[in-house]
Amino acid sequence: MSAPDFEALDVGDEMPPVEVEIGRELVSGHARFLGMPFPRFTDEEGARAEGLPGQIAPGNMSLAILARELLAWARGARLARLGTTFRGVVLAGSTALVQATVTGKDDVARTLECDLWMESGEGDRLVIGTATLAWP
Repeated sequence: MSAPDFEALDVGDEMPPVEVEIGRELVSGHARFLGMPFPRFTDEEGARAEGLPGQIAPGNMSLAILARELLAWARGARLARLGTTFRGVVLAGSTALVQATVTGKDDVARTLECDLWMESGEGDRLVIGTATLAWP
């Protein structure tokens, strides 16, 4: 994806949607690496035994995916702030869509405010949030 520079961005601009594979092994590895080897994050049967629809991604993994895709789009920026609300579970083995829209711009501070979200393949917004991007 081509990266726009700060001057080229304005309120209403959108980051092109990015499809992200939420692989089962990636989710399990992430959880184990962070010391969260709970069944909900590591296997289907264990997650179902906990009353979940299947293996799910940890919230911090969803947060990391949002940050990664936003910064890949806004190359040269740093993430000054990211806040999210988790509205649904991100299922391992699914494909998610990450999107963002510029909602504010401060030319003096060289910052952008963005709304961003992660959707399921069915279009349900699973994680929503806001972020501040800052350029040198």
